[in-house]
Amino acid sequence: MRAHITGWGRFVPARVLTNDDLAQIVDTSDEWIHTRTGIDERHIASDDETTSSMALQAARQALGVAALKPSQLDLIVVATATPDYLFPSTACLVQDALGASRAAAFDLAAGCTGFVYGLSMAADLISSEAYENALVIGAETLSRIVDWSDRATCVLFGDGAGAVVLQASGADGGVLSTVLGSDGSGANLLCLPAGGSREPASHHSVAEGRHYLTMRGREVFRFAVRILPAATRRVLERAGLTLADLKLIIPHQANQRIIEAATRSLGVPPEVVFSNLERYGNTSAASIPIALCEAIEKERITQNDLLVCVGFGAGLTWGATAIRWSVPLPPQPISPWRRIGQRLRYLYAAARSLIRRWLRWLLARGTNWQDTDRHTSHDE
Repeated sequence: MRAHITGWGRFVPARVLTNDDLAQIVDTSDEWIHTRTGIDERHIASDDETTSSMALQAARQALGVAALKPSQLDLIVVATATPDYLFPSTACLVQDALGASRAAAFDLAAGCTGFVYGLSMAADLISSEAYENALVIGAETLSRIVDWSDRATCVLFGDGAGAVVLQASGADGGVLSTVLGSDGSGANLLCLPAGGSREPASHHSVAEGRHYLTMRGREVFRFAVRILPAATRRVLERAGLTLADLKLIIPHQANQRIIEAATRSLGVPPEVVFSNLERYGNTSAASIPIALCEAIEKERITQNDLLVCVGFGAGLTWGATAIRWSVPLPPQPISPWRRIGQRLRYLYAAARSLIRRWLRWLLARGTNWQDTDRHTSHDE
């Protein structure tokens, strides 16, 4: 058994922040940002949009493409560095909203490499026949942890979510191999200093701006241009394949100069490497699945093509996965009746969640009343 991608979806907020918009906030310019990063604009979450709400939208799209009911899911993994809460997990919020009553759910924190880590873990669980259907999501609201007065970092990041459905099949293709790695000695290169147990939130930490991400850009750049080609070669070797077999590389969308340097190091033509960085910026764990969805939409992928998704991120972490695309493209359009069925399922999931919350409240009230009666009788 191998894990095959059978569904995919993405979501980005409607609000677009251009380089010219940023020039009104900090000392920068469109030319400065584009030359150094390749980014022209990014999407920014509204006040009522969260990591879980964006993940939910991407997940619904992916399930629709796969023609899979949420109740058929065995596993939901959300890769994120910006969860709604430290706990409960964002994955559990998505599980509840989908009505995925059979699914285990957890978050995975591996920085920008998170989606590749999640894909690897889900694929291995499917290959071991522990699960049959998994949903892997990369979702981020990085705009909430960016210092908008720091031009070195605020120009880089955007918000969004991407998701894939993985299903077990004995057919040829699917996820062929993965490689994962880490080097914690570089933990300080990309970090959110405060808010954890080492430095809990306080007046001092907030006043010092230590709840904003920090990055040592030059060191991260050097690490990225070395590790992206190395991880790509290694994952192909593990699959018994070579660069000549590749149709498309989908790298983490962090910086166009990093992507170009990695492309030169690999010695592949630029058209083999997919980039949509200019319109989204760095969306961390969401960048690879968003790019994958766009590559499909732009017909850059066809059945039997060999892809490599490769990323790097905070930790430091890195990872790559080799995938033989196994489902026909373009996907079959979703019929109006199926859309109606999906809407009804999600309305039912919302109602089910509300009823369960109400029953818990009622049970707690009943317990409190019993305790009050017991104490009153004892006093008498």
